[in-house]
Amino acid sequence: MERKLQGRGMAASWYGIARTATIDRAGAWAELDDGGTAKIVTGVTEIGEGILTLLAQVAADELGIKPSEVTIGDNDTARSPEAAHAGATRQTYMIGNSVHLAAREAKKHLFEQLADHWDVEIDTLQSFDGEVWSNDTNLRITMEEAVGICKARGVVPVGSASFTAYGTGLDPVDGSGSPWQTYVFGTQVAEVEVDTYTGEVQVLGIWAVHDVGRAINPRGVEGQIEGGVIQGLGQALMEDYQTVDGHTTTHGFAKYILPTSLDIPQINCTIVEDPDPLSPLGAKGIGEPALVPTAPAIMNAIYDAIGVRMKSLPATPEKILKALKDKVPGREMYVQNARKQRAQAHRT
Repeated sequence: MERKLQGRGMAASWYGIARTATIDRAGAWAELDDGGTAKIVTGVTEIGEGILTLLAQVAADELGIKPSEVTIGDNDTARSPEAAHAGATRQTYMIGNSVHLAAREAKKHLFEQLADHWDVEIDTLQSFDGEVWSNDTNLRITMEEAVGICKARGVVPVGSASFTAYGTGLDPVDGSGSPWQTYVFGTQVAEVEVDTYTGEVQVLGIWAVHDVGRAINPRGVEGQIEGGVIQGLGQALMEDYQTVDGHTTTHGFAKYILPTSLDIPQINCTIVEDPDPLSPLGAKGIGEPALVPTAPAIMNAIYDAIGVRMKSLPATPEKILKALKDKVPGREMYVQNARKQRAQAHRT
């Protein structure tokens, strides 16, 4: 057998977002302030995935101002609308939509007063980049001036909204039904090189394609996908958490090995945008879904390379060598012949 063998594997996944069997909702407040800036209040929890940046972008896009002019206020649930938990890849879908709807209502109050002040139809008003204007007229002012006119007429442009997943429930007898409002789909391809002398697996590249609905922040989406792939690589090849009788025997990161920058291959991301029809934003999410297909794709690539299935994670060098030792007689010759046939077909 050749010392180093290469293989490719693919895996596809789906992931549900927004519970429908039980109530899933999120609320938000939005206010246009003096100076043409905005404040958003919601019980959001930032755990490092960039949700505060995304919410600022959502509000800014709807109000027609810059993201830098949006402040995300106090998220203490004693003083802000409940947004529920930071998990299940729901924050963009649930909280993003509630902020979007709250900002839309605040803008509606502003436009109602401005339309009456200018004596134009509200449908002619638009806002972008800190300015408000009426189509087919020369009426154009800054957002700061528009807010001033609104408040001078006794109205504070404030909006509140909640976004709730459609509750469908599940059959109490057999549990059938639709437990999620929307689904995220993804496919990943992994290319690996297996050292048959040492059992070491090197991941040469990952190609990840994911449907995210609408990419609010494409760079953020790419970052989420890359982070998920790296987590999946660690799950597939390195991270080995051991317990005995319910007690951990992996007492530190010296044994529970995490991927470093030297272990990360080239990650190629492709974002597919298929807007969700039940979401005002059209966005779905890409937190946990990016992790799901990585390990299966790597395991399939290992199988393609050496012709044996790894049936437990992580696929450590020790497990690889044992699998090669226990290989079914004749399988090695079959793999070599199959590779020669593929190489010949490629040349012709």
